[in-house]
Amino acid sequence: MKKSIMKWSWIFMVLFFTLSIVDIRFGILGLLCMGTPIYLAVRGGGRVHCAKYCPRGSMFGVFLDKVSFKNNLPKFLKTKTVKNIMLVWMMGMFSISLVMAGGDFTKTAFAIVRMMTVSTLVGILMGVIFQPRSWCTVCPMGYATGLIKDGQDKAKKAKQAA
Repeated sequence: MKKSIMKWSWIFMVLFFTLSIVDIRFGILGLLCMGTPIYLAVRGGGRVHCAKYCPRGSMFGVFLDKVSFKNNLPKFLKTKTVKNIMLVWMMGMFSISLVMAGGDFTKTAFAIVRMMTVSTLVGILMGVIFQPRSWCTVCPMGYATGLIKDGQDKAKKAKQAA
């Protein structure tokens, strides 16, 4: 069983943003935040990153718990349609940012920091208005890892049926 580090993994988010302020080139480390959940999902872990490791979820859970109004998230935000829109929108915006960076390392790092900052601010706003980890419900990375797990499950069933 994998041990959870959710009580302290928020330190990685603070470190990421602090280092990125010191030197924007550290923003490239954001690729770890995007790559790790995908890697774990492809290895068969599904959304294990969300439940046990996610630094952003940890940060929201630790810091927003005391200031959150703790309202329930509206049902429409939990739908697959909203999650698909979020995933396509975030992937599209990130892709456009990378194309606009034109392979320049510093511009690429800035694009990553900008995406991480915007999504973190949206998550903070959601966490204050709703439950502290409301962002986790619509998080494109969490949804993508769930889709990977669903695809793996379907492939296993198809293989067993054959």
